[in-house]
Amino acid sequence: MTDAITLEGALDGVPAKFRSRLIKSYRELKAAHNAGQHDTAGLRAGRLCEVTLRFLQQELTGAHVPFGQQMPAFANHCAKLEQLPKERGNDSLRVMLPRALSFMYTLRNKRGIGHEGGDVDANEIDSATCVRMADWCLCELIRIYHALSLEEAQALLDTISERQVPDIWTVLGKKRVLRSGLGYGDKTLLLLYSEIETAVPMEDLCDWIEHPRIRDYRKVLATLHRRRLVEYDRESETVLISPLGIQAVEADADG
Repeated sequence: MTDAITLEGALDGVPAKFRSRLIKSYRELKAAHNAGQHDTAGLRAGRLCEVTLRFLQQELTGAHVPFGQQMPAFANHCAKLEQLPKERGNDSLRVMLPRALSFMYTLRNKRGIGHEGGDVDANEIDSATCVRMADWCLCELIRIYHALSLEEAQALLDTISERQVPDIWTVLGKKRVLRSGLGYGDKTLLLLYSEIETAVPMEDLCDWIEHPRIRDYRKVLATLHRRRLVEYDRESETVLISPLGIQAVEADADG
């Protein structure tokens, strides 16, 4: 059973329109963090918070802010749930989850995840904190709504709670792909995904994946270019991942 199917089963008690959005935003957050895209991770953490809050609103009050409508004063929405009478839902739904969401959303907004100027560079630890909070929130929903046996639910909670090993390791000014079993093309896409808005010099990519011959590596890039997974500029010898390439990496991460 794949991870996606397992999560679907574990959250079977959550209505489909919320469940699909929860799983999608959660997996996108983790994929962005693992790729070192901390600004993107912050945006996706905010999306996960908004989806989860809408679900809690529906569960506890019978109505929610419609999808597509902005949610100003997010913390106030969370506080309103905490003020509901106890008979509306257990403490986790009314108090603990809203407080966790409020903290994650505040971290995403006030710290911005991406820091500029003289601020201390806490991008990675902020992003990691959002991921761990997201893990906890999803685990809590599974604990409450799971449609699995107690043993299966606990095993899934343990799996989600484990720290994720990143696919890309930045070391001594270089990048290395840590995921095993990938060919040169897939390694290239993964590296470019970690530099999603930047054109990367071809020679750097060749060095990072430790391809033995630049001449042959250009053929790898030409193939990716023909498939429209990357834009390979032969004149400047730079490479940029395309929307199709991003989609391919994220689909592979969804497994």
